[in-house]
Amino acid sequence: MPWKNQGGGPWGSGPKGPWGSGPQSTGPKPPDLEDLLRRGQDRLQSILPGGHMSAMGILLLIVAGLAVWGLSGFFRVQPNELGVVLRFGKHVRTVQPGLNYHLPYPIETVLLPTALRVSTLNIGMTVSHDPARRGSVMRDVPEESLMLTGDENIVDVDFTVLWRIAPDGVGKYLFNIQNPEGTVKAVAESAMREVIGRSDIQPILTGARSTTENAVHQLMQRTLDSYGAGILIQQVQMQKVDPPQQVIDSFRDVQAARADLERLQNEAQTYANRVIPDARGRAAQVLQNAEGYKEQAIAEARGQSSRFLQVYQAYKLAPDVTRERIYLETMERVLGGADKLIYDPGASRGQGIVPYLPLSELSARRGAPPPAATQSNKPNGSAR
Repeated sequence: MPWKNQGGGPWGSGPKGPWGSGPQSTGPKPPDLEDLLRRGQDRLQSILPGGHMSAMGILLLIVAGLAVWGLSGFFRVQPNELGVVLRFGKHVRTVQPGLNYHLPYPIETVLLPTALRVSTLNIGMTVSHDPARRGSVMRDVPEESLMLTGDENIVDVDFTVLWRIAPDGVGKYLFNIQNPEGTVKAVAESAMREVIGRSDIQPILTGARSTTENAVHQLMQRTLDSYGAGILIQQVQMQKVDPPQQVIDSFRDVQAARADLERLQNEAQTYANRVIPDARGRAAQVLQNAEGYKEQAIAEARGQSSRFLQVYQAYKLAPDVTRERIYLETMERVLGGADKLIYDPGASRGQGIVPYLPLSELSARRGAPPPAATQSNKPNGSAR
């Protein structure tokens, strides 16, 4: 993972890495006990008559010095701190906030890091005091915020990292890294650049912010754990994700064109969703009608075939009767729906009377009693 050198490097000036050469005490340095006893002895000798002390006085002085030396081991840990007790420079235990005791100096010493405080680190932006506005203003830091995406676009990313000392990593925090805040800042910027470099610009600007934050969070924690930094990343928050100011107008035009494209695609998909099911329904109806016609035609053909076989069997048994029956049924089928007029030329020969039988009227009044013979209005004629 590349590291970016800013201001002499994230770990301070000089050729140093993220690991310091020793602990950094945040508490006051204890006074030199021997020098304190020597100065006290000189002052007492100057006060006492003759400048000499008796054996009892020296003993009392030693006892008082031992008492003061023993009481110097009491120390107080503030609510946002943890006490790291060192015995001859080696970490032996960690104590919680409150009044505690350690063996007096030089046997044991204590370091008081603010291990319970959640620190906030801004990357890509800085808070500066503005006298004109009588307050603090947020200023952009382009060298930290401008990043290259996977589809070769430039994006301006400002984000905040919340971090603290891990509960079980106070010793690592004190002895493994020299500049904790600079280390966290360098790791955060490098992790964000790596995640942005693997992503396209469109998801980053729209709905993939939470995914990007989680990826940066996990990558930072893995990197710090590999350093043995004893730091716990609480949260990564992306504050602002925009294209660079120089191309933001053109980018908005591209976004508008993409929105129009998506709208037209949605409208086309809606039309397709409406038309395609209707066409599929009509196609299914045609197929069902064809299947029904097929079954009907097959059934009728089978019926006709069966009827023909039955007629053929009857014909073999009685050919004349069957032939006559077929003739009558055929004539009935042919003449059944036609208007009929029966004319007997022999009966009207030499006469002016045309006898006829109104078969169409009789068929129309089927079910009624047959009428009597009808005759024409011509003289000397009768009808049968």
